[in-house]
Amino acid sequence: MSSNDNYIFELPIKVRDYEVDSEGIVNNANYLHYLEHTRHEFCHQAGFSFREMHSQGIDPVLRKVEIEYLTPLGLGEEMISKLNLERQGARFIFQQDIYKPDGTPVVKASVICVCIENGKLSRGDVLAQRFEKYLNQ
Repeated sequence: MSSNDNYIFELPIKVRDYEVDSEGIVNNANYLHYLEHTRHEFCHQAGFSFREMHSQGIDPVLRKVEIEYLTPLGLGEEMISKLNLERQGARFIFQQDIYKPDGTPVVKASVICVCIENGKLSRGDVLAQRFEKYLNQ
């Protein structure tokens, strides 16, 4: 997993009480939620929400997620979820990192999505056109 300091999107998030386990730290599965929420907010900000995609028969789906847990977060802590996007053939690769406000890395992840169009696997060309300005950065 590589990271890049030139992120194309950032989202501040605060840990909620139901996201921590009995030890008072964020349960590992919740980081997947944070990463997904960040991707959804990015798509919305970029002008192509998941609702709009689905209404056009386009459904990005996860193919693979690699996540490295570095520093735990606790109740009430704030984080900044950041992402970059690249395309390799039919795959859209989100490099997603979460940091504490002081810059301490919390999570580093690589999320690979593919596109289902009208029920069939596609190359994702429609999605690539919609996100062209972000893919070329």
